[in-house]
Amino acid sequence: MEFLAEGFFSAFTLLFQGHAETYDAIFTTLEVSSFAILISLIIGLPLGFALSYYNFPGKRHIRAVVDTLLALPTVIVGLLVYAFITKKGPLGDLNLLFQTSGIIVGQIILVIPVVISLTASGIESLDERLKSTLITLGASPRRILLSTLYESRFAVMTAAATAYGRAISEVGVSMMVGGNIKWHTRTITTAITLETGKGEFAMGIALGIVLLLISFAVNWALIFFRKRA
Repeated sequence: MEFLAEGFFSAFTLLFQGHAETYDAIFTTLEVSSFAILISLIIGLPLGFALSYYNFPGKRHIRAVVDTLLALPTVIVGLLVYAFITKKGPLGDLNLLFQTSGIIVGQIILVIPVVISLTASGIESLDERLKSTLITLGASPRRILLSTLYESRFAVMTAAATAYGRAISEVGVSMMVGGNIKWHTRTITTAITLETGKGEFAMGIALGIVLLLISFAVNWALIFFRKRA
């Protein structure tokens, strides 16, 4: 118990004193994950809408693939992205390896199935009369998309929160693609892994506390907006 108490005391000391290395990992995580989620929503929301709204050949198979990718291991994504962006890979000239931009690409691939699947499920649960009403009123395709997403806004917010939680908590992509480089690509999760392995439990606990607080903040925001709506 004394060991844990000392670890938590040192962790809070690091946080309140503004330990530079700790906060660099925090800011890197927020920057990378926020960009990944923003791009994933821009791409994933229309795809989720199309997957649920339209009927086309192979729809069931595509939906099955998307749902399966919800459990895609992060190390597999990291391995695939690494293979493509390494110097010997087809995208090696883009210089994404060991850069935050490379981590963003990996996280987009990791979380976009979450956005697509949860958005599609939310739209499928809407009243079937919404579609016919919008068409009868002569709504344009863009208007139909925006109106449908608005009506399923709770599902969209849930998709965004779930995807963000998966992005900030992943390790495989950030470690393999980012390289866990100090002051450059080190994120909260990779820092926790490294510092705990070195026996630096205080920094690991401090970053773990921050990670929990971010997760709680995202979920509290979701609950707040639901109540306001």
